[in-house]
Amino acid sequence: MSDDLTQAAVAVRKKAYAPYSRFLVGAAIRSDIGLHAGCNVENAAFPQGSCAEAGAISVMIAAGGKRIQEVVIAGGGEAPCTPCGGCRQRLREFASPDLVIRIVGAEGEPRLVRTLAELLPDSFGPDHLV
Repeated sequence: MSDDLTQAAVAVRKKAYAPYSRFLVGAAIRSDIGLHAGCNVENAAFPQGSCAEAGAISVMIAAGGKRIQEVVIAGGGEAPCTPCGGCRQRLREFASPDLVIRIVGAEGEPRLVRTLAELLPDSFGPDHLV
């Protein structure tokens, strides 16, 4: 775990609020203005929780960022913790299909690398509305 984006994803994962699933997730984004991180936050009304990617995007927007350049997602378990369908679309709102998304384990060990196009083929984005 040598790069700052992976370190940020792993560190923020440890701050996740997941008392029900105990499944902690951290996401770190490099944007046009810097690094932003977010973690998952669960809620007793289960559908009301928020994903780590959504949190990181919110932090980016609040800081004035506009474009996502790179993403690292840190999750536990044996399988790679890929973004849910909703977060794939959220990422697409602020990134192009060639965005590189790195998935790492709880301690930053590499698990999977995909582009957004590989995770969300034939996506619909803001450029379709112009």
